[in-house]
Amino acid sequence: MKYKFLDHTADVMFEAYGKTLDELFENCAMATEETMINLKKVKPKVRKIINLKDKEIENLLFNFLSELIYYKDAQLLVFSKFKVSIKKGKTFTLIAVIQGEKLNNYHEEKVDIKAVTYHKFQIKKLKNNFVARIILDI
Repeated sequence: MKYKFLDHTADVMFEAYGKTLDELFENCAMATEETMINLKKVKPKVRKIINLKDKEIENLLFNFLSELIYYKDAQLLVFSKFKVSIKKGKTFTLIAVIQGEKLNNYHEEKVDIKAVTYHKFQIKKLKNNFVARIILDI
């Protein structure tokens, strides 16, 4: 399972999973986009690259998901394909290649995300898996 949505009273909450941090971030990105749009209708016509750095892996994920929301709000771009690479040095470095297209009438919009929140935000390592819990303010 890549991710699952959890019950929340006012916002959208999900858990995402990955064998690696790269996979975890990709699955978090898919869950975030799935909250806003029907992913099956998003074609990989536009390619963007996101470069981010942070000392904390949680902040890196927070900033990455915030970038996806920014692209939808500022440029009307939605994405369905994600290739993330995370390197650990003095800081964590993320390079993500994301693919999607301009939002149009063909897409099935769901809800508008205002922001990623730090409320209950976490990344955990469990045996051979990473798990992230995210709440999106809608």
